Amino acid sequence: MRSRNPVFSREGSFTRDNQYAGFGTQPAGQQAQAYGNPYANNPYGNNAYGQPGGQPMTDQQLAEMYAAPAAGPAQTGRMTLDDVVARTAMTLLTLVAAGAVAWFVVPVENYALAGVAAIAAMVIGLVISFKRSVNPALILTYAGLEGFFLGAISKALNTLLPGIAIQAVLGTTAVFAATLIAYKSGRIRVTPRYTRIGISIAIGFVILMFVNVIATMFGADFGLRSGPLGIVVGLVGIALGAFFLTLDFNEVEEGIRHGAPERESWRAAFGLTLSLVWIYLEMLRLIAILRGDD
Repeated sequence: MRSRNPVFSREGSFTRDNQYAGFGTQPAGQQAQAYGNPYANNPYGNNAYGQPGGQPMTDQQLAEMYAAPAAGPAQTGRMTLDDVVARTAMTLLTLVAAGAVAWFVVPVENYALAGVAAIAAMVIGLVISFKRSVNPALILTYAGLEGFFLGAISKALNTLLPGIAIQAVLGTTAVFAATLIAYKSGRIRVTPRYTRIGISIAIGFVILMFVNVIATMFGADFGLRSGPLGIVVGLVGIALGAFFLTLDFNEVEEGIRHGAPERESWRAAFGLTLSLVWIYLEMLRLIAILRGDD
């Protein structure tokens, strides 16, 4: 594969015609002298491992040099799995903290503030999704606003159906764990065909839900959020959330494999948080239907 490095990608690199180290036509000592190496006259020529005065390194010094650890991702500024876990934890903790504030502060009958937070979170989420550069402050702001909305709506539903919030949290955790296990075991493989089919279903699902919301505003009801059909729709929604998680896992692996910058771990954290929020909301709706409230 052709390197992206402008030096390595030049035509003819590391060939005899270009006379790079070891492949040139001049002896090593003459090459070193031509470049002003003060140790060029030592018997080892341009010995990068030589010492002043032309003395080569001892066996012990060579052994210590080669035994030294190579520079890892942390030293080169590349993204690691630990980075993704840490950033995701920070984002989720911000979401949970904001949710706790809404739970204990916002009155059950007051949805206006929660609605504003939801709209603001959606706008910021779109900005983050289409923005080329990563902005950690913007991602944490999204998490705070989304958490505030989730805390308010969870409190309202929990007042009507006691225990539904903790049930939704446990259900979301179970879906996340099951998806991660299935992905890491190889039972789920993120292929181009798998991605195309999943994205197509997701787009259709979002359009259907949008049409249903508009119809509900005008007094129509397609029954997508109640009864047997509502249960099926809820299960499809949760399955789509799990699908989004597999895409997130694959993106994290690809980013680490290709040496993505450490800052990209924030984007991965945003994607994982977005998928978990989707699953939690669908879990709330499904449990509400199963418990007799649409």
